Amino acid sequence: MYLTLYHWVEMRAKMRMMGFRGAAIKPMNEEAAAELGAELLGEATVFLIGGACLIAEYSRQSTNSRRKEDEMEARLNSMEAEIARLGLLSEELDARARAAERQQLAK
Repeated sequence: MYLTLYHWVEMRAKMRMMGFRGAAIKPMNEEAAAELGAELLGEATVFLIGGACLIAEYSRQSTNSRRKEDEMEARLNSMEAEIARLGLLSEELDARARAAERQQLAK
């Protein structure tokens, strides 16, 4: 039934594109309907597999992108912590240098 409706709609559209109006459309025989059904099933299978591949690739790319962003953020946080540590070390060394200078002047 669905194939007959599909055939009727397809033939009607083709006839209108070619300029034939009101032409009678003969119903399909069983062999042609089975062939059309197999063709549609094959096309649907290829379409679904292609769509699944696209979705899988998109998911893989977004996962890789998210992983790279996380790695960059971790590296940035590590660098910020190192900068803070070096800043404190610099202040400590500066304070020691001033204390040593004061001791030198006090002698």
